[in-house]
Order: sequence, then structure tokens, then C-alpha cells
Amino acid sequence: MTRVVSLFLPTWSTDRLRRKAGDAAPPAEAPLVLIGREGSRRVVVAADVAAQAAGLRLGMPVAKALVLVPDLIIQDADPAADADALERLALWVLQRFAPIAAADLPSGIVIDSTGADHLHGGEAAMLDVLIGRLAVSGVTATGAIADTWGAAHALARYVARPTFVAPRGHGPSVLATLPLEALRLPAEMATDLRVLGFDRIGDLLAQPRAPLTLRFGPELGRRIDQALGHLAEPIEPVRPADLVEVRRAFAEPIGAAETIARYIGKLVIQLCAALEEKGLGARRLDLLCLRVDNRRQAVRVGMAVPVRDVKRLTRLLCDKIETIDPGFGIEVMTLAASIAEPFVRKQTVSALVEETAPDISDLIDTLANRVGDRAIYRVAPMPSDVPERSVCRIPAMTSDSGATWPNHWPRPSRLLPQPELIETVALLPDHPPVSFTWRGIRRRVQRADGPERVFGEWWKRDAELIAVRDYFRVEDDAGERYWIYRAGDGEDAATGSHHWFLHGVFG
Repeated sequence: MTRVVSLFLPTWSTDRLRRKAGDAAPPAEAPLVLIGREGSRRVVVAADVAAQAAGLRLGMPVAKALVLVPDLIIQDADPAADADALERLALWVLQRFAPIAAADLPSGIVIDSTGADHLHGGEAAMLDVLIGRLAVSGVTATGAIADTWGAAHALARYVARPTFVAPRGHGPSVLATLPLEALRLPAEMATDLRVLGFDRIGDLLAQPRAPLTLRFGPELGRRIDQALGHLAEPIEPVRPADLVEVRRAFAEPIGAAETIARYIGKLVIQLCAALEEKGLGARRLDLLCLRVDNRRQAVRVGMAVPVRDVKRLTRLLCDKIETIDPGFGIEVMTLAASIAEPFVRKQTVSALVEETAPDISDLIDTLANRVGDRAIYRVAPMPSDVPERSVCRIPAMTSDSGATWPNHWPRPSRLLPQPELIETVALLPDHPPVSFTWRGIRRRVQRADGPERVFGEWWKRDAELIAVRDYFRVEDDAGERYWIYRAGDGEDAATGSHHWFLHGVFG
């Protein structure tokens, strides 16, 4: 089933202007509007959050806006620059999230996420990451996922706070209570419909179609059918100028899995030849299949390192054939290297001189394209004495940074995700517990080593200015060894709660 993401950027024009200005941008709390012309009048065409909170609205004359907000910051609107920046944002989404993405002018992005969400932890997680990345970049956004472009567009603008994921096969129920404007109708048509007593989309759905078409033309019915999925609304994906891609059109539509696999192999050969001419290797491939009903099916595979091995790329793509629904047939297949990087050949070293490390990138590619990039990773040391901050996840094929693990004190082989509270019998301030109870089981301590004092990182937050932990390695009467700590120095209550926690288990 097709799934579509719609991103709504309500203050795109002002957000773009602030990002472009950088450090010279006005403060976020300063009301900012962009102005344009309607005939001979100068009117507000964009307003940031602060300006809207002050009561300014789009279409308001500039003179009235200045009366309401005397310290208002005014700049000229640049619709062409806004559109260009939105295209670049769509390219960023295309490269990182899904193989089909496009700008939804004037202030949105539309994405066909079918089959791509599992690579990002599911639909809700993918949407949260999208909104979060934009927020970090200074762009306000809301987003929704639905079965159609029209439904996702409506939900992103009228329901999402800041995200909303409609259930699969939701039908018209999620749209019934939304205002008429959610159907992307012209303003004049929405006004005329309200004069006739229609306020919500559900009011239109309950009426016979013929009288509405006779009165308002085919546009109204078309928008309703697009929102409900009765009429296809293909997304024309944005394509970068330097994109390396190959295309194959068929005189007769194809649909059999074996035929699709055969032509995938041919397209991969052509793409690898084009990559070789430019000295590049593919890090991500997008296969787009245009069906006879004008719908697109997309397959995306990623590689840990630049690759242009024909057999390897063909196998990765053919593993995804089962996700392609050819419908009544595929008319055009396009294969693109959406991310390509310089390809460096490795010099073969004689086994008699030096033993080379095995190349596991092929295995990593296979696993990552099945379970997602986030599920395949390595852990690497971080420069921190706080145990839970001393490790991080990095991509599986990332080269070593040179950082080393701390070796001044032993560390447990298993570190718990979060320290767990334990009940103890201990003599303060410097003695280990005589016994402790963890997960309902009481353990008597036979041996202990410590304390190892770990100080808080005061530069991260004020609460850690004087915070300390005292860690002990303890062994119980069954021979099991644990890593426990006391929050605080055992004397001053300001340094911690003096509660005990179990943080790790030694193998």
C-alpha cells in the first residue's frame, strides 16, 4: 500500500531568511514579516511566529501592521529564492530518507515513503527524525503520513501537532472533520461552498457528486478523488543536476519478477559504466518503476562504502523485487545513484608479505538493507569518564578515530542501559555494601574493590557541578561480579542522593 509523507513549513520564507543571515539574523523574539505587492498595495505575504503572535496576518496592509507592531522588522519577499531553497531541501530529503521526494510549493515537501520507513525505525520514528532535523536547522515544520498525497497534505496542515500518522487503509474518516481548504481548493470555491452551507469535507462526501460537478466544475471532484485515493496523483521526484542515472522504456509493459530481475541487471551494468567514467562508486541506489496507471514503485538500497560491482549491486536490488507491485505492468524503469562518492581502488597485497583484513562490507550491506542502517553499527569510545557517555554508536564501516577505551580501572562487559536502583546495607562513607537486593533477589557481598570516584561533567549542566559517584566492583556468594555505585560522596547530601545503583555486570 502506498504511503505518503507531507511536510508543512508554515514559516518557510522567514525561516529561510534567518538561516541565510546567520549570525546577523534578527533575534527569534523580534517580529519579522516579508512584504510584497497586490496591485498598488504593499501587504504582508509572510510572517514569523512572533509576528503572528502579535496579531499580524497574511494579506494585511503594511501600514496597519506597523501600527500594531511599531518595532516590526520588514523585509522584501523573494518567492523565487524560497522556491529554489525548497527544491534544495527536497534534494536533501531525497538523499537521506526516500527515493521519491518533491517540493510541494509554496511551503511544503511531499515524499513517497512506501517501503522506506523500515530503514528509519518505522513511520513514526522517521517522521520524528524529519521534524527534528528541520527544527535543529531552524525550520519550523509539521508532518503527517497517510495513504494519499491529498490526505497527508490535509493532515499535516490541520491535524499534526507536530506529527500525525494515519492508520493504513484509513479511508475518508480521517478527513471528514477537516475544513474545506484542506482539499487544496481555490479560495473562491471554498467561499462559494460555505455560502451553500458546506463547512467540512464530510459535508461534501455526503452529497451526490453530479450537482457539485455541474455547479463547480471537475476540479472539486478531482481533489476529493485524489484525497480518497480513487484518482492517482503521481509525485514527480526532484532530480539533482549531476545525478548519475540510466533509464529503460518498454514497448510492452513487464510484470514478471524474472523479467524485472533481468532488466535490473542490464541497468546496473549501464550505471556502473557511467560511474566508472566519472570515477565514482554508488553509496545509494534508487530504482523507480513507472507503471501503466501512472503510479511509481520505488526501491532503495544503500552501501556502507562506494561500490560499482555489478554482481553485488544487482543482488542487493533483486533482493527487493518482492516489494515491487507491478500492477498491470511497468512501462519505464529508472536506476539512479542518488549518492555517489569517489571510488578508490584498493591495492592487492601479497598474502606472503602481509595478512589483509577481510572485507565484510558486502555482508553489512545485505543486513542493513534488510533491517535498516540504524540496526547495524559499532560502538566506539568517547572522551568521558561518565560510563553511559563513554561509548557511542558509529556506522559499521567507519574508520577508527584513534580514541581508546579507559584502562585505569576495569569496566564491566555488560553495561545496563540505565543504572538500576538497589537496596543495600552499607557503612558510609567509604565502605562497599555488605549485601544488596537487585530485582527482588538479595545478594551477600563476599569481596569488593573500590571506590573509584567519578565526577560530574559540570560543563554539560549545572546539576553536575559538585555531583560525584563512587563505584565498587563486588562479588557475591555465588561468584557473580557486579559494578555498583553510590550517588554522592557519602557525607554531603548536595553531591548526590546517597542511593545505590547497579550499573553493570562483569562476564
